[in-house]
Amino acid sequence: MIKLIVGKKGTGKTKALVERVNEAVAISKGNVVCIEKDLNLTYSLNHKARLVVADEYGIDGYDEFFGFISGLLAGNYDITHLFVDGVFKIAGRDIPAFEKMLSKLVLHFSKSDVNITFTVSCDASELSEATMRYAIDFA
Repeated sequence: MIKLIVGKKGTGKTKALVERVNEAVAISKGNVVCIEKDLNLTYSLNHKARLVVADEYGIDGYDEFFGFISGLLAGNYDITHLFVDGVFKIAGRDIPAFEKMLSKLVLHFSKSDVNITFTVSCDASELSEATMRYAIDFA
């Protein structure tokens, strides 16, 4: 299941994501993974959540990011929750490419049990109606 936390910069998206990560750790019978650009969330997340620093992997664009996410999920079937903080900081502010990647994630992982949540820094009006159906929170 894909979920989006949408809002402009400084509206509390990361705080909402951290709360969701920590809640997921409390209920998950598997692994909880959080991808972020750098190490900002190191001390905010429960120590049982695995923090992945995207900058260490040289992700360039949404095709590579899709491959990165696919590799994480293929390499560990125990991931129940995957969180991505600041998707535009990681793969670029290319909304059509982001929306295409979301469609691919839905196509390839809709039958899996993994929950994938992104924070998206933009106004909700910038996203298509199809993408906004995944929005769970508007910061």
